[in-house]
Amino acid sequence: MKPGLSLRISQHLALTPQLQQSIRLLQLSTLELSQEVSQMLDDNPFLEMSEEVAPREEFGLDSSDTPVPQAEREAELAPAAATLDYVSVSDAPSNDDNATPLSAEDSQNWEGDGSQEMAPDDGEWGGDAKAHGNNLGSEDDVDAGELARTQETLQAHLHAQALATRLGDEDRIALRFLIESLNDDGYLEDTLEQLAAGLSPADEEEMDQLQHHFRIALSTLQGFDPVGVGASDLGECLRLQLRAMQRAAPADDAKHDLLGVAVRICSHPMDLLARRDVRRLSQVCNASDAAIKEAIGLIGRLEPKPGRRFANVERNIVIPDVLVTQVGKGANLRFRAQINPQVMPKLRVHDIYANALRLHRGNGSDASNYAALQQRLQEARWFIKNIQQRFDTILRVSAAIVERQKNFFMHGVLAMRPLVLREIADELGLHESTISRVTTAKFMATPLGTFELKYFFGSSLGTETGGNASSTAVRALIKQFIDAESASKPLSDNQLSEMLKEQGITCARRTVAKYREGLKIAPANLRRAL
Repeated sequence: MKPGLSLRISQHLALTPQLQQSIRLLQLSTLELSQEVSQMLDDNPFLEMSEEVAPREEFGLDSSDTPVPQAEREAELAPAAATLDYVSVSDAPSNDDNATPLSAEDSQNWEGDGSQEMAPDDGEWGGDAKAHGNNLGSEDDVDAGELARTQETLQAHLHAQALATRLGDEDRIALRFLIESLNDDGYLEDTLEQLAAGLSPADEEEMDQLQHHFRIALSTLQGFDPVGVGASDLGECLRLQLRAMQRAAPADDAKHDLLGVAVRICSHPMDLLARRDVRRLSQVCNASDAAIKEAIGLIGRLEPKPGRRFANVERNIVIPDVLVTQVGKGANLRFRAQINPQVMPKLRVHDIYANALRLHRGNGSDASNYAALQQRLQEARWFIKNIQQRFDTILRVSAAIVERQKNFFMHGVLAMRPLVLREIADELGLHESTISRVTTAKFMATPLGTFELKYFFGSSLGTETGGNASSTAVRALIKQFIDAESASKPLSDNQLSEMLKEQGITCARRTVAKYREGLKIAPANLRRAL
């Protein structure tokens, strides 16, 4: 075979590091972005946080608040300065005046590949005016996390009650041990034998003594508030609450007998109660069907988790990325989307380090170090630009959503219109994947509440008139039907489908069941009240 030459043309897409960083920053949540900014501030010396930043009305737009002239600032400060008993130093020469400005040639060397034009200065961006202070001093500032952590725990609540008991030293120690062995729901998961064995007694006699002290302590613990604490399972927890109510009720009262029936129900396997098997419970409890139904209703009002109100529930506070405000009234009513100033990092390039790098040209052995520092400066510039582009994209997508879902902000969720990612992508000239990244883990604060941006997107369902209805609106309509249903005759999925059809919405029974499960609503047989 004779050697030959062939010419082949091919295309491939290469993502630059700057573009990769832009895509990665776009899909980050607010918390992840804050962590990324903190990491970048630690790694790059040319990047710093700005303390005083001029406020902006619209992020990413050329319009911004006009800064106060220096002459007006001096005029405002003049009366205060006149009251001071020392010489003003405002006329002294400043170090900033001695700084050599950057030349045009030097700025061009820092523009990267030159594909996009950047501002010649490294001023701050995306800033926000300093928040107004409250009536508390700096020493009286209260942290929300500290307030959450000051909530009384279940163990502390029980230990406080244990101080009022008259027990021996051994029984008091056993009581303290049992309190610390409770889980967050107030249950004692291990048996007394297991707890005693865990202490590794020396002999069988010591084992029996430990169990004896534990039994005394458990009897005392189950008399504490909240009622039902110290139970081993759900049945015992309910029985403790019912017996406490039974002791408080008069012996000749009808409620006393009803509580006795409820105690017998909770003494049997709980699956009978879960299935509401009235016939079987009537047989095993030797009671009438009417008494069983009334007792089941009474049991349903008990607390299955006594330690619920003391649980240290993690409080997740959602900080919205976008704020929607109402502008105008009547025919001129509209809604405006703007970036939340609290989530915008106040970043800028460190002027001192940038000027020092410009003045110190690397020659000879310092050429490599100069090139490395210049690269870090370029990274800082690109990082600021990519973050700004991130918020610009979020604002554009949010404004498009607000414009298309105007009826939602005016009339509620039932007025939600169908919306898909492609519709917003075609309008803004972006890819669907970009819209997906923007709407993931980004939240919008509206007059109706805080929602994830994905909440405003929903598939369409056909109507009898040939129009479309949003799946989000259909879910809300199903929930509205169920909330208004009769407790004794709950609506089945077929009935819900027929009611939607009466509203002109074509929705199959399977679709109704899927939407109902998505709303975490039980089926009709479990919603039926006895």
